[in-house]
Amino acid sequence: MPTNSARRSVYRGAIIGAGGIARNAHIPAFRQGGGVRERVEIVALVDAAPDVAPVAGLAAPVLRSPSELERLGPLDFIDICTPTASHLDLALWGLERGYHVICEKPVAVTRAEADRLAAAARAAGRVVMPCHQYRFNPAWLKVREWLSDHRIGRWYLADFTVHRQSADPGSRPGERPWRGTGGASRGGVLLDHGTHLIYQLLDVAGEPAGVRAWVARLLHQEYDVEDTAGVLLEYPDRLATCFMTWASHHRETRLRFVGEEGRIEWSGGELLLERHGAGGRTERLDFSRELDKASYWRWFACLFQDFVAALDGRDASPFLDDVARVAGVLERAYESARPAAAELPVAAPE
Repeated sequence: MPTNSARRSVYRGAIIGAGGIARNAHIPAFRQGGGVRERVEIVALVDAAPDVAPVAGLAAPVLRSPSELERLGPLDFIDICTPTASHLDLALWGLERGYHVICEKPVAVTRAEADRLAAAARAAGRVVMPCHQYRFNPAWLKVREWLSDHRIGRWYLADFTVHRQSADPGSRPGERPWRGTGGASRGGVLLDHGTHLIYQLLDVAGEPAGVRAWVARLLHQEYDVEDTAGVLLEYPDRLATCFMTWASHHRETRLRFVGEEGRIEWSGGELLLERHGAGGRTERLDFSRELDKASYWRWFACLFQDFVAALDGRDASPFLDDVARVAGVLERAYESARPAAAELPVAAPE
């Protein structure tokens, strides 16, 4: 059960899932992030794998089951770092026990799931935060600043492209990645990379009037989910496209906004602002260091600062709205991509 956090300055939490994202991003953010390290204590890792290694410098036991958490005394939150198929059930399990929840993306994949989660969170009076950490990517923050300041005038076209050679292997390179198996991932590259692109676009463009998508398995026949996807978000006065693939021969991330007075382009570690017309100029910024994988934990640290603030009493309803908006676009995208069978990545029946 949770502690009486109103009387405490430190929140006690447990991480469920001890894979790469927990070790390389969540734990460093909890231990090193300003405004987080002094407010959060990780008291346990939970992972059923028989060969889970302890984390160096983290004085926390490794438990085999979430049910064992109760013997550790009062707990404020759980941090879910497991494959996607377990997210909803674990989040609901935590809420039923009075825990606040941090959860890796996507938290919900359909609108019905998002509604169910929101009802449980409100009934329990608990916070549910999705790990939408790309909002704190320094290059993206600069893009949002330029868009907000109308540096390219009214923008009308956005284009996001993500090329990878395969699904992220996680902590077990050489094996078929869990992201390539529908039983664990519930979907392919559209759910994995697409979730990040969707909430970023929703932040600057709002809810789309229409969503169209195409998905396919082009290269990785050993996967049983899509390795390539394209999504079209339609608005009355603008268009946003997303293309993402695990079937490329190189790694590349490219983003572009086209406006009436110029363009913004982000490729690799470089961010470009090009303004047209009289007095137009070009500005280039190098974000290579900030975008290196070794720096990703800093984005999570910013995210966790918001989580701590929510536990301190700030309104947490925007987090639930965030989950619902992303789930709605994901569901519409899969419905569009599979119109005949409507084969959505639904949760397993209870």
